[in-house]
Amino acid sequence: MSIGIGVISFWHVHAWDYVKQVQEHEDTYIAAVWDEDIDRGKKAAELMGVPFFTSLDELLSQENVDAVIVDAPTNMHRDVLIAAAQAGKHIFTEKVIAPTVREVDEILSEVHQKQLKLTVSLPRLNDGYTLSIQELLSQGLLGEITYVRVRLSHNGAVAGWLPEHFYNLEQCSGGALIDLGCHPMYLTRLFLGQEVTGVSANFGYVTGKEVEDNAVATLFTKSGAIGVVEAGFVNSHSPFTIEVHGTEGTLLFGTPEEKLLLKTNKLAEASNSWTEIQLKNNRESAFHQWVNHIQLNTLAEENIQTAVELTVLMEAANRSAKEGRVLSISEVRP
Repeated sequence: MSIGIGVISFWHVHAWDYVKQVQEHEDTYIAAVWDEDIDRGKKAAELMGVPFFTSLDELLSQENVDAVIVDAPTNMHRDVLIAAAQAGKHIFTEKVIAPTVREVDEILSEVHQKQLKLTVSLPRLNDGYTLSIQELLSQGLLGEITYVRVRLSHNGAVAGWLPEHFYNLEQCSGGALIDLGCHPMYLTRLFLGQEVTGVSANFGYVTGKEVEDNAVATLFTKSGAIGVVEAGFVNSHSPFTIEVHGTEGTLLFGTPEEKLLLKTNKLAEASNSWTEIQLKNNRESAFHQWVNHIQLNTLAEENIQTAVELTVLMEAANRSAKEGRVLSISEVRP
């Protein structure tokens, strides 16, 4: 089964990465392009030798377009994803699904009604360090989890390589947190392993953009465990870092080397010194998982649940920073 894929926008920085995955997969090919920026879309289509459509509805009406990859501006996700679902196209989308829970619910209603395959790009869920940490946590080696911190930051705003439209509040629905911070957000929630009850967020504007370029969000739980999510566009040598602490042990990754270190009271050999844990191999990419779901008629249930929770937490964080208070999750998702 050869799957024809329409590319919806090249707005996002990862759009060409997904095109490459389509081109390298033996069962997929690029069938057409639509872009809200006509010049950008035409150039991309010409490079790939495929048709460009100025009308999204026209692209979605093409019989050889079985599915779409959505890299449109975040504020367009609701309308674009619903249009794709109503046209009966399977959907692979850049995170977040949409900036608000209300929009996500509307999108998922259409997707479920049409029985389509939706997968969201949450790549760090498939990385070996994540899989290794999950396995160690499942063994109870850290005892009760009390604190999780994940940090991801780059220098895009100070070195000038991040596209200017990534600082557009209307298009992005936020800055460093909703873009880069998505990854530490879903990882922090995953490693906490329990429901988040409240969020407190603080944003910094180091370069004076209309979106934050420096951000931290604190996640609260009923047990007293705390999660800390950090993201920024203004740091030149900030390592991607994970800390997971519990009553019986600690896991560290990226402090600063990309090594996973364990110290735990549960193992005699790892109680007095840091033990390096061999990382698992990466799982197949979210794109490959999506293609498999289309071919095997299965659902990306875990992926979608994580993506929905991500929007809940992001909406709560954005509101918290704007209103200057701790926001209860029940205010976002009653």
